[in-house]
Amino acid sequence: MKKDADDGWSLVVPLKPLALAKSRLGPAAGERLRPRLALAFAVDTVAAALACAGVRDVVVVTDDRVAGRALAALGARIVPDVPAAGLNAALAHGARAVRALRPRARVAALNADLPALRPAELGRVLDAAREFPRAFLADAAEMGTTFLSAGPGVELEPAFGGPSRLRHLASGAVEIRLAGVDSVRRDVDTGEDLAAAGALGLGPRTAARRPAPAG
Repeated sequence: MKKDADDGWSLVVPLKPLALAKSRLGPAAGERLRPRLALAFAVDTVAAALACAGVRDVVVVTDDRVAGRALAALGARIVPDVPAAGLNAALAHGARAVRALRPRARVAALNADLPALRPAELGRVLDAAREFPRAFLADAAEMGTTFLSAGPGVELEPAFGGPSRLRHLASGAVEIRLAGVDSVRRDVDTGEDLAAAGALGLGPRTAARRPAPAG
């Protein structure tokens, strides 16, 4: 196996236990469907990421056994959330797991809730990220972050959660500004977000489980 820095990107995808995931989606989806949608989002996200030509592998940091089995079946590497200290600790742990095997790897964190993700759009973001030591992509609301990258020899330094766009800017990461990559920016936390993702075109797993529109 090649060990050089240009042998594709390793993506780190964090996923909390499904019973706790996507709590803000409950009012729109119902508590029975909510964890199933969270898994569907992750499956569609990881499947699209693995189909991207610039991606070498995907590491999913999760302790959820059901999700772990489903995502491993796609070809993802499952890493237990050993720190158990929140999102950013999980991402840093995943990046370390990547570089334990490939020290000069290009690493990027990617949200697990991008059910409309398109491989070609992700590829454009990855190509842009190669130009900077650290780079990030803001979410559709221009407040959060859906993607954060670190080049060879650079620490990821994740600062996800809430208004993370400003935190990543303050940390020195360069904001990627590209048109036509909406599927990489459209994370889903609410029913309104899911409708917006649906307008872009949902992945097959999410489309099959999406709740019927009210009325």
